[in-house]
Amino acid sequence: MGSVMLQHLPSAWHVDQAILGEESRIVLLRFGSDAEPSCMEMDEKLYKIADAVKEWAVIYVVDNRQVPDFNAMYEIYDPCTIMFFWRNKHMQVDFGTGNNNKINFPIGTKQELVDILEAVYRGASKGKGLVVSPKDYSTKWAY
Repeated sequence: MGSVMLQHLPSAWHVDQAILGEESRIVLLRFGSDAEPSCMEMDEKLYKIADAVKEWAVIYVVDNRQVPDFNAMYEIYDPCTIMFFWRNKHMQVDFGTGNNNKINFPIGTKQELVDILEAVYRGASKGKGLVVSPKDYSTKWAY
């Protein structure tokens, strides 16, 4: 149900306008298919936090099969990918995974997602292009 309630961007032009038009909030883009189980799970979390973060973040959903324009540019090969933008600038986040460009792994709780968004917002508003995630995801699969 989450993806139905989140605003979808139907074309590359709409994606560009969303990134260009936002001056005071983080733009979170979720790339993937609404039918993909990992996207469905992520969309539920995004929908649940949307109201709590609406003052400093806006959330959009992009079906990367319908809008393939960004797949090669942002190396979107995973079933579900989240990226952040601030004032037309791609924000990088160090998760400890080696990939600072996007989230392409499942996030455990909605509070983790809020914490990541808050870290991105705080860093972006201070002029940083790379922020450190509040949680290190490099040891996720460690026993």
